[in-house]
Amino acid sequence: MLEFASLGLAAPWLAGVDRGDGHPVLVLPGFGTGDGETRFLRRQLRRWGYWAHGWQQGRNLGPTPNVQAGLVQRLASLYRHHNRKVSLVGWSLGGIYGRELARAFPGQVRSVITLASPYRLRLDDRSSISPLVERLTGDRPPAARDGWPPEDDRAPLTVPATSIYSRTDGIVRWHACIDREGPRRENVEVLSSHVGLAVNPSVLYVIGDRLAQPEGTWSPFRPPPRLRRLYPAPAAWDDAGGGSRGQGAK
Repeated sequence: MLEFASLGLAAPWLAGVDRGDGHPVLVLPGFGTGDGETRFLRRQLRRWGYWAHGWQQGRNLGPTPNVQAGLVQRLASLYRHHNRKVSLVGWSLGGIYGRELARAFPGQVRSVITLASPYRLRLDDRSSISPLVERLTGDRPPAARDGWPPEDDRAPLTVPATSIYSRTDGIVRWHACIDREGPRRENVEVLSSHVGLAVNPSVLYVIGDRLAQPEGTWSPFRPPPRLRRLYPAPAAWDDAGGGSRGQGAK
């Protein structure tokens, strides 16, 4: 509620985000949520000049065969309708879907932005909502249950990717939400709760800034001086050590 309430104070600098070029953006909800919970985010994207779309798959209760097939169809439909590549913004589990779509269909995806998406989640990892997830989906996390290989065994994304995470998340471990360093990949740390990510002004600013980059170009996120205190120095995944590194990473 505090994050939502802060939107009024943040309105002037959110209004200053560069206008979009009208390309389509598909917003994918987190576990247990649906298009209703991403309505505000999509409304903000439309204000910036994007064609923002919901996923139209009902409640996100895990990567069922119907959901996986529906996502492929939804992406293909938007790509054909707009005749342009689609940017993907995925919240939590939705971001895991987004990264998989980007791997499978790089010709249809312009970029992918994840909001506290634990794509490094392992079979034995736990979070504060693990009991709820297990009750609804089985005795293991959805990705592990369905045989998805670990992130480090997957090919790197070939489209620009931004992983937004928070150490004050309260739901998932932030370590599971960060990427390796590499071309057109970045991690951005914010001060946010997990459930507040889609309305947190500092998160919205990053999303708007990333989407505004001209297609075919990329540069890392650099907050303006007046907002720098909202973005701590980000950590990165250490390939050699198999863990996170960076300011305060341990």
